Amino acid sequence: MNSTTKMIQMLKKLEKEGYIKKLPESPQQVHESMQVSERDLETARNMLNQNYDWAFNIAYNSILQGIRALMYSKGYRASSRNSHVATVKFAQVYLDESDVLYLERIRRKRHRAVYDVVGTISQTEAKNAVSRAESINKKIKEIINQSAQD
Repeated sequence: MNSTTKMIQMLKKLEKEGYIKKLPESPQQVHESMQVSERDLETARNMLNQNYDWAFNIAYNSILQGIRALMYSKGYRASSRNSHVATVKFAQVYLDESDVLYLERIRRKRHRAVYDVVGTISQTEAKNAVSRAESINKKIKEIINQSAQD
């Protein structure tokens, strides 16, 4: 089975399980989500000097918005049920396993930092989140640009 067939099967499975919904491809939504992703990444960088929890959370959101842009570019959106989990599952189709594992880890940690415990994010974790957001979003842009050329 080639990689394209495998990707199609994975997408159909996510759709069947109710994680994603098909919609017309939307260059406008792709553009807007990437703008939000870039805004959030810049904000996360600036927050490194002020609050590690929020720098981490905003870096996570930057990745999330980048993946949403990727979803729109492929003609999908996350279902409203468990949209963060749906976004991570969608990322499994297009991103490296190490990026997806990192995203899942920071998704869980972000939840604790936002809802449960103040000060759970270290300076190193916040800096790593910003750095990984830069890297993952660069990969997402490359995938989107490559798809647009095909």
